[in-house]
Amino acid sequence: MKSKGNLLVGQSGGSTAVINCSLVGVVREAARHAAIGHVWGMRHGSRGLLAEDFADLRRLSKATLDGLLRTPSSALGSCRHKLSEDDLGRAVAVLRKHDVRFLFYIGGNDSAETLLRISHRAWLEGYALSAILVPKTIDNDLPCTDHCPGYGSVARFVAATTQETGRDTESMRHQDPVKIIEVMGRNSGWIAA
Repeated sequence: MKSKGNLLVGQSGGSTAVINCSLVGVVREAARHAAIGHVWGMRHGSRGLLAEDFADLRRLSKATLDGLLRTPSSALGSCRHKLSEDDLGRAVAVLRKHDVRFLFYIGGNDSAETLLRISHRAWLEGYALSAILVPKTIDNDLPCTDHCPGYGSVARFVAATTQETGRDTESMRHQDPVKIIEVMGRNSGWIAA
């Protein structure tokens, strides 16, 4: 690792059963690198970045991190905030102010776009920033991933729920002979598959 600086990580988009596992992975891996100073988490995704609302993740105990591995939803909070051009300038200014050289964003398609836009703005302003997307989406629709974290959990849940609903429909076949199940999936059909 050539550059030195602080690390900021955020969670964005819809929550999954495993999004905090990715967060713990970032925190634990960061602890292995002397080049990384502070490890902060932005509360509520990019909104936390813009508001400089950070949590000191180096202070988390091993027991707390172990607990997060089994905790669903977004421990840092999430958002679906599209950054304006002014927001991009503010984001880079905040990163520069806090000497954040490593920006991790846990999310899906929209989060990837947000991270790309921040990274591009930092590059235009001459600010050296390593921006890393940690893939997370129940939709399983991110390019270059086979099974995205989040997808396996929802696939198992939907399979079990569909099986249970099928049994319910069998038992009530004269009353409710047909059930329609709708699942999320954005522009892909992985969950329905």
